[in-house]
Amino acid sequence: MAKGQGAALDRKKLMADPILITTICVLIAFLTLFILYPLAILLVDSFVSEEGRFGFSVFKRIFDMPNFTTAISNTLKVGFVVGIGSVLIGLLFAYVEVYVEMNKFVGGLFKVVSLLPVVSPPFVLSLSMIMLFGKSGIITRFLLGIYDNSVYGFWGIAIVQTLTFFPVCYMMLKGLLKNIDPSLEEAARDMGASRMKVFTSVTFPLLLPGLGNAFLVTFIESIADFANPMIIGGSYDTLATTIYLQITGAYDKAGAAAMAVVLLCITLMMFMVQKYYLEAKTAATLTGKASRARMFITDRSVKIPLTILCSLMALFVILMYVCVPIGSFFPTWGYKFFPLTGKWFKLVFTRYHGFKAFKDSFVLSFIASPITALLSMIISYLVVKRSFRAKGFIEAVSMLAMAVPGTVLGVGFIRGFAGGVFHTGFLQGLYGTGTLLVIVFIVRSLPTGTRSGISALRQIDKSIEESAYDMGADSFTVFMTVTLPLIKDSFLSGLVTAFVRSITAISAIILLVTPQFLLITVQINEFAEKGSFSLACAFATILILITYSAVVLMNIFIKYFGTSRKIKEDF
Repeated sequence: MAKGQGAALDRKKLMADPILITTICVLIAFLTLFILYPLAILLVDSFVSEEGRFGFSVFKRIFDMPNFTTAISNTLKVGFVVGIGSVLIGLLFAYVEVYVEMNKFVGGLFKVVSLLPVVSPPFVLSLSMIMLFGKSGIITRFLLGIYDNSVYGFWGIAIVQTLTFFPVCYMMLKGLLKNIDPSLEEAARDMGASRMKVFTSVTFPLLLPGLGNAFLVTFIESIADFANPMIIGGSYDTLATTIYLQITGAYDKAGAAAMAVVLLCITLMMFMVQKYYLEAKTAATLTGKASRARMFITDRSVKIPLTILCSLMALFVILMYVCVPIGSFFPTWGYKFFPLTGKWFKLVFTRYHGFKAFKDSFVLSFIASPITALLSMIISYLVVKRSFRAKGFIEAVSMLAMAVPGTVLGVGFIRGFAGGVFHTGFLQGLYGTGTLLVIVFIVRSLPTGTRSGISALRQIDKSIEESAYDMGADSFTVFMTVTLPLIKDSFLSGLVTAFVRSITAISAIILLVTPQFLLITVQINEFAEKGSFSLACAFATILILITYSAVVLMNIFIKYFGTSRKIKEDF
């Protein structure tokens, strides 16, 4: 009874607030038009044949292509190998950090490894792998004298993606391990169980849902990845690269749409399992906050081997990333490495329109990031603090972009806006413009900011905002003067995350970018495909400096002006 009266009161407050109603309507229109509509039109187009008949003829045609069925099996194979490898390496790193006593140097290595994939383009390790282990690689050819090796293909993709995605598993599993109550493991130790027995009978069962969650997240990232298979895949086709080649090489938009639907179905199925089964199971399995501090493992027989192993792996990953800026100074890649030269950086800005590429990428990302951060906070506010019928729709659709591969979204925008909405010409002017690229950046980064905002808002007591309402403030005033200042750190973090994700994006925008715009990631991909690795490294080095600078500035700003500092000063 009381619950029903509370819901009725919330609806009455909602209807009396025109600003809030307008915001909800605009959000629903935006999410429907730029997330649901491209996917819906993609689905419809894949069932319509060239003669205009509705059926499965397009799907039958693409499944009759030998390279498509091979691409599906290749994609699933890579996804499973990368998922398992990333989880195992991530678990090793997380276990060593949480359970083993480490010195500051090793802890610093772990922090660097977790940060590097965030501030780097997704295909940097592919460049490094080719430069170190390719036919003209520094290690294979010039140090070991091996000439007949090839890093291209399945193992090249699997190794590069594992090294790229295992930090994600490491960060996820580190949080889960920290939440396990140490008293459970200490009770088993007191009963005479060995460390291995404690891990297999206590720690591992508690961690199992989290491992499944990390595996599925990595699996989705792997099968949706476009850049790494494109650069280091060689003749090894995956679904993402096959879709790209189908629309750019064969000019088969209907076939590409059907292929995109197949890839979307795989990722959505995995996303649903991860979101609605494993996440809930993980929350139910963990015991919450530890009742006492965990005692680190100091046994040298355990500590030294694990620390050495993780340190060597971390140093190798760092070497792979460092190889890119070093490679940008080589005079002729694969034949002459010394003396070092800066000519490639000069060519970037004199011959290859570097200024335009960096300006276009920076401006578009700079426009998209504050819009993304603000939209994320508004959606989070509506989901956590408001009760209305469309709340579930807004939350589900805003998070849907997380499960949609960038290539699929790119094809959806082509099919949805090249001829206007529903091929009526409405909004056709968006196609090929910077506005559409900004919208794609927003859509791709929205789920990350929304998740961060929801977590932050759930820590704010409802009475703080209700007191402002009682004093006559409307929803806009409350959000801007009460809620947003309290979640300032999450807003700033979401802003920089959106900027970094936008400026390093490639899979969604490579199909949408026109000659009017030069984007850094597209330039890097183009030069890498041509074998101009020094030029690609020069572009990538500057891009890494830009993204790393953005992250550092954000951390400095939060440290001196963030909410956390204000709280410390007050207490």
